[in-house]
Amino acid sequence: MNVVVYSTKTCPYCVMAKDYFKSKKISFKEIDVGADKNKAKEMIELSGQMGVPVIVIGKKVIVGFDKPAIDRALKN
Repeated sequence: MNVVVYSTKTCPYCVMAKDYFKSKKISFKEIDVGADKNKAKEMIELSGQMGVPVIVIGKKVIVGFDKPAIDRALKN
C-alpha cells in the first residue's frame, strides 16, 4: 500500500504518525513541506488544509494524526 506523510521537522504529531507507521512495520514516503514549497502546495490542494501531518493512504487523505482513521484506511 502506498503511504505518504506530509510533515515538517518541528511537528510533534508528525513524529507520532511516523513512529506509528514504523511500529506497525509499514513503509511510507516522507515529504518535508517545510523544505519544499511545491510539495506544500500539493498537500494543500490534496487536503484543503495547511496543517501537518497530512497522511495519504492509497486514495484516502487523513488530516492530523488520527489513529482510527489511519487503521481504517490501512484495512481497505
